[in-house]
Amino acid sequence: MNHTWLIFKREFTNYFSTPIAYVFIVVFLMLSATLTFYAGNFFERGQADLQSFFVFHPWLYLFLVPAVAMRLWAEERKSGSIELLLTLPIDLWQAVLGKFLAAWSFIGVALFLTFPLWITVNILGTPDNGAILASYLGSWGMAGGYLAIGSCISAFTRNQVIAFIVGVVVCFAFMLSGFPIVLGFFQGVFPQLLVDTIQSFSFLSHFDAMSRGVIGLRDVLYFGVFITVWLIANSIVIEWKKAD
Repeated sequence: MNHTWLIFKREFTNYFSTPIAYVFIVVFLMLSATLTFYAGNFFERGQADLQSFFVFHPWLYLFLVPAVAMRLWAEERKSGSIELLLTLPIDLWQAVLGKFLAAWSFIGVALFLTFPLWITVNILGTPDNGAILASYLGSWGMAGGYLAIGSCISAFTRNQVIAFIVGVVVCFAFMLSGFPIVLGFFQGVFPQLLVDTIQSFSFLSHFDAMSRGVIGLRDVLYFGVFITVWLIANSIVIEWKKAD
């Protein structure tokens, strides 16, 4: 794990050595605050919770997380530095895991910086802080799922724009799989088992449960297995594209 830590430290430091990190954080904080207070009617609802804050996270992550993920491997392939990285005395999975954890931690920093909202809601009322903590964990887990998809897509191409667009489309597909309009299309045509399986892949169904303060083993396993599968696919794609 020392090699993974070295990759993590290098990548995480690189985020804050360029203006990109600060732009992402500022945009995330501004958008989340704007949506919470205006679109989410934070004060008008008159409830001491952060539901109006977390309800927009799937949509924020849909565009912001692929923007972080698009450079993970596309930039390495375009600059040719991936060849140097793969010649280092480290395993491929260590590089994939280290880069993913660095990006996930960076997103976690941006999410953590929204803590003034948590303080505000405690000043205004007596919220269920356990439910809020569960919502934060669910939000970060969902961001990890989006990031794992984006990282795998980034390994397919040298073009960051293509990686971003395809990443958004794939993430959107997984998010839509829990919508009634999508499930209604399959119901009556396919067995209920298949419909339930499609619904189980949705980010929203698992995040909604955690945003209500319920940290179930099923939801934790979903995010853990989902991220693991996409990181394994990421490693396979890099190995496949090594000769390109």
